[in-house]
Amino acid sequence: MRKVGNLNVEIEFITDNIVRILYYYRREDFVDSSLVVLPNLEKIGLKSENISSSTLSFSSKSLTIDINTSNEELVIRNSNGEIVVKEKRRDLKFNDELSTYNVMQEFELSEGERLYGLGQHAGGNGLGQSSAYSLDYNGLSITLSQRNTDIGIPFLVSSKGYGILWDNYSLASISLKRNKLKVWFEAGKKIDYYVIYGNSIDDVIRGYRRLTGDAPLLSKWAYGYWQSKERYKSQDELVGVVKEFREKEIPLDVIVLDWRYWGKYGWNAFQFDETDFPKPNEMVERIHEMKAKLAISIWPTFGKETEVFKDMESKGCIIQGTTAFNPFKYECRELFWSYVKRFYDIGVDAYWLDASEPETGLGLVFFSPIHDADLGIGKGYEYVNAYSLMETKAVYEGQRRISNKRVVILTRSAFAGQQRHSAISWSGDVLGDWATLRAQIPAGLNFSISGLPYWTTDTGGFFSGNPETKAYAEIFVRWFQWSTFCPILRVHGTIFPKEPWRFPGEYQDVILKYIRLRYKLLPYIYSLAWMTYGNGYTIMRPLIMDFRNDQNVYDLDDQYMFGPYIMVSPVTLPSIKEKEVYLPSSEYWYDFWTGKKFEGGRTVNVKITLDTIPLFVRSGAILPLLGKNVNNAEEDWDVIELRVFPDKDGYFELYDDDGVTYDYEKGKYYIIPITWDENKQELIIGKKRGELEMGKKIIKIIWVGEGKGIGYTKPDVEVEYDGKESITMKKP
Repeated sequence: MRKVGNLNVEIEFITDNIVRILYYYRREDFVDSSLVVLPNLEKIGLKSENISSSTLSFSSKSLTIDINTSNEELVIRNSNGEIVVKEKRRDLKFNDELSTYNVMQEFELSEGERLYGLGQHAGGNGLGQSSAYSLDYNGLSITLSQRNTDIGIPFLVSSKGYGILWDNYSLASISLKRNKLKVWFEAGKKIDYYVIYGNSIDDVIRGYRRLTGDAPLLSKWAYGYWQSKERYKSQDELVGVVKEFREKEIPLDVIVLDWRYWGKYGWNAFQFDETDFPKPNEMVERIHEMKAKLAISIWPTFGKETEVFKDMESKGCIIQGTTAFNPFKYECRELFWSYVKRFYDIGVDAYWLDASEPETGLGLVFFSPIHDADLGIGKGYEYVNAYSLMETKAVYEGQRRISNKRVVILTRSAFAGQQRHSAISWSGDVLGDWATLRAQIPAGLNFSISGLPYWTTDTGGFFSGNPETKAYAEIFVRWFQWSTFCPILRVHGTIFPKEPWRFPGEYQDVILKYIRLRYKLLPYIYSLAWMTYGNGYTIMRPLIMDFRNDQNVYDLDDQYMFGPYIMVSPVTLPSIKEKEVYLPSSEYWYDFWTGKKFEGGRTVNVKITLDTIPLFVRSGAILPLLGKNVNNAEEDWDVIELRVFPDKDGYFELYDDDGVTYDYEKGKYYIIPITWDENKQELIIGKKRGELEMGKKIIKIIWVGEGKGIGYTKPDVEVEYDGKESITMKKP
């Protein structure tokens, strides 16, 4: 501990490239524990510490921290002596009204530096409607606050290859103007933040996950198609929709039961009203017999007339002035899980934790009712942004204690560290119009680069148009095409139902084409999910993550990478026949639909039809696809189509496991390593790794070129593979 001005400072290296910086007045003012950062992290010692009259200096192998004791600036440099972070000033100002401190910091940024992350911010008034949008935050001010369609996460990522994670749960303001980054948190007894440095932005996200936890694999079916609406009003209607999907041979994995199934029992009573849901056990069994899964809506608030509310209130588990339960108390999380377990016990597969900002039982009011409440661990204003982190913790840890079945949670809010609770976030109750669709893309990209990998939207908007009209059908189709290349594919909305058969013929055909494309992509997507768990990967990737050396991509907010290979450029305007797409430099790119090759480092005009959006694949890609039609994600993947995109060496690991349990944590999986040697023109399918047994597979290989786009399915080579020996094939 050293002194900087009036504050004490502690420097602690977690790894050579992750450092914690802590300022405070008195150690006894706070408990040094975290809701976000994992406990008992292994740490390394300082490589060196030098103290002089003018400078405090601390270093690891990768970073050096110098604090000027005269002007109190803190500068972090990498091993080449280049400035990574410059903190100009900081302050803890006592707030008499709150009896704690306001936290303030100012950083100086480099010329041309861009900042990303901080959660999901689509603009607008909290219902997602905005005609202004941005990927990087240059010139903007962002409020980190939880509300419907807005998610605040105190983690930012720089184009220079570092990230900053603040361990603070209060309302915050982040302002970036004229190379000055100003940070303000409403409440904190300390300034506590981590700087994560890396050679790549993937290194930064990997470091964030080291601090806050890995993202477990979701059940395999979660990467398939989710059908939802507000709402299926009866057991017969819900089961009937699944039955119709099966009769029409449309792939489906998840059907969602929205609110008010509780009926006469009161708001969120954890009971089914027998009038409309007479036999919930049989309902779940019937859905499972049709090889689908059920997700159910659960709220954090309760009707005062319900037995749940009375039980919660009697045990001190209702936040004063609200009808919301208090997830910050261990015993209240346990009580909440005991009610959620009722659904687990009848076979419900996923939990939709709606309104987790939380709504407080007072309509669309999130912040103020909790602000001054006593939460047991402190005042509401100290913890208000972390509600969903603790609610998902209750459910995730509850199920993991009793079951080897994977947890799947869908929730409307998020906070740093929430990825370790198997949580998917969606963007909230957004409008179904072109402006909202356009704004959702950078919102989702910033959410993803905030370290939380699983994100989705109400495809077509929550407030839907009429699917029988061509004007809305076009919006929905373009939104659906984009959603196919999001981590989770899900349709939801109110007013009008949006099952595929509700749309006019030509639009319906496009929707079915993209549902089937999603299932064709599942081997690729599931392998990305493994990379996310095993290597801190990010599935939905702003172009800055893969092309930092190309400054043309720094503020491209309507293109992104879906995994390492597929570049997506959604269509977000009506009636257009072509779109400009930038192809990043130092690459060749293949048109996904035609196989035509383009040189990178330039903008191309791409022709668009109703059933296509611009999609490009990098040279060197080895794209594993499902080589047969399936109706759900759990059908056997015994036929694989490998599409090889030449002109560059390539490597990919195809992953699979049982899809439903946590046995993968114990090595029960298999990985098939696949290598393309451009010089030798050879494809090598290596011997499988992992402890899980694998049946024989038929592998169909296509070397992509012009005229051999995704619609071309005649293999150049077809082999039988059992994983026991490697196979080498020459390109014909």
